[in-house]
Amino acid sequence: MLFAPHAARVPVRTHEHSQATTRPQAESPLTPTITITTSFRLPPDLAYESLIRDAAMLHDVDPSLVRAVVRMESGFDPLAVSNAGAQGLMQLMPGLSQELGVTDPFDPRENIFAGVRYLKYLLDVHEGDETLALASYNAGPGAVAAHDGVPPFPETLQYVRTITEWLAKERALAPTPTPATQEQDQ
Repeated sequence: MLFAPHAARVPVRTHEHSQATTRPQAESPLTPTITITTSFRLPPDLAYESLIRDAAMLHDVDPSLVRAVVRMESGFDPLAVSNAGAQGLMQLMPGLSQELGVTDPFDPRENIFAGVRYLKYLLDVHEGDETLALASYNAGPGAVAAHDGVPPFPETLQYVRTITEWLAKERALAPTPTPATQEQDQ
């Protein structure tokens, strides 16, 4: 019997005794086992989507804005560290992390929730003006105040322009709510 899960016992007659005894049948070859492991990774822009949505909803910030900031700051790399020392997905500076109560800036949940809380603060300070909030996120609120607007730093100008373009594209693709879908949301 090939591929038997165990050796079968068959009755055998011996010459010395007239009673039946059993002996093991020849061992069957081991059944080959194949182990298949499947591992996959979500694309970086989807891996943290639920955290982005949860933090955005908690702090009443557009998730598209949060997603764009994460993309620009770290490229969705939770272990990113900038030359200036900013850390994690939303590139929080150590002093800001401490101020926001972050114990592990490389923990995606902690980093995103703290970063969104800070982004909400900047939006509130600038009365909802995303351009000024983004400039403050990049260059610091002091630089925006000192220049009475977006500072003329090439990095900050490019930062604001890039995120604004991403947001415009994403928002253009978003479905427009109809009266029926608005009623369903309520």
